[in-house]
Amino acid sequence: MQADELLAKYAAGERKFSSANLSGVDLKGADLSGIDLQSADLTGADLSEAILTKANVYGTNFSRASLTGANLAGLVNGSQNLSWADLRGADLRGANLNSSALSNADLDQANLRDANLSSANLSRASLIEADLSRANLSNANLSWVDLAGADLTGANLVNVKLQNANLQGAKLRLTTLNKVDLSGLDLANVNLTGADLGETDLSKVCLAGANLERASLRSADLIGANLKGANLKRADLTEANIYGASFEEADLTAARMPDGEIYKSGASVEEISTQGISQKNSQIVIPATRKVIFTDKAPAPVGVYSQAIASSGQLIFVAGQIAIDMRLNGIVYTDDVAKQTEQVMTNIGAILAAAGATLQDVVKTTVFIVDMNDFAAMNAVYAKYFDEATAPARVCVQVSRLPKDVLVEIDCIAVIDPK
Repeated sequence: MQADELLAKYAAGERKFSSANLSGVDLKGADLSGIDLQSADLTGADLSEAILTKANVYGTNFSRASLTGANLAGLVNGSQNLSWADLRGADLRGANLNSSALSNADLDQANLRDANLSSANLSRASLIEADLSRANLSNANLSWVDLAGADLTGANLVNVKLQNANLQGAKLRLTTLNKVDLSGLDLANVNLTGADLGETDLSKVCLAGANLERASLRSADLIGANLKGANLKRADLTEANIYGASFEEADLTAARMPDGEIYKSGASVEEISTQGISQKNSQIVIPATRKVIFTDKAPAPVGVYSQAIASSGQLIFVAGQIAIDMRLNGIVYTDDVAKQTEQVMTNIGAILAAAGATLQDVVKTTVFIVDMNDFAAMNAVYAKYFDEATAPARVCVQVSRLPKDVLVEIDCIAVIDPK
């Protein structure tokens, strides 16, 4: 169908053009509000500045179409193919783009306020300075997306994929990001005021200068994160894993720390990483060059060994740890080697913190595993705690049985600065 034919029929009151072949047509600036283009083919069409408000475009193919400045507000239905489409400056307020294909699309400065993008594929799309405030992006694929300067205030980002996404300068105030994998991303200076980051993977993330005031970081993974100069006023870090995180010059005024206590004003940088370790912790000096390390945040020794030994103020020898959860005072996840490994690493981290060290100081580990078929599952968890480039030396051996019939046990040696 040619553009003139479609426009003539539309002017005569016809609205249904489902399954029409409109590839490459020139409909620039046309008023097509309320049109039914379900399953139509608009591949490569020019719809720049066109008005498509409340149009039905379910299953429509807009691949490589030009929609710059187009008005698509209130678009109904979903599952459109907009891959490689040019939507710069388009008005998509309240549009339903559920499960749509938007990979490699150009949405720079587009208005997607209140739009439904749940389960949409936006991989490698450009959304520079786009307005995504209050948009529903749950379960969407945002891998390799450029969101520089985008406004995501109040957006729902539950279970999104953000691997290698660019969020520099993005506004994430009051955004829901719980249980999202943000590991390794550069979020320096990003505004996350009041954001929900509960159970989110923030390991090795750069949050230097970020605004996290009143943000929820409950049970978040902050292992090795850079929070230098971040604003964490009144943030909730309850049960967050902050081993190896840097809080230099961070503002933790009235923040709730991993142990549930309010941040102790005036604590040093070194104390921040260990705040939450019970004041009952003891360090029993034996000779001048050897120190016994003990913390009640990890299982107490049940044999002739110490949790850890600091030798000459430099070497720390951590005894083999198994999956005992101190909150339950017992073995956890008896049939899940991955979750047992997670608990083991938590216990090791607690002991190292009591010695003034972190997992980043570990130089050697030994892994004892009952079934070598479980190695991949164990290793996937283990790898989260160490940088591949600087990971400690390791030995892994299969054994016939471990204490309390656990599936995995790990010990380690760490080295710290003696000063």
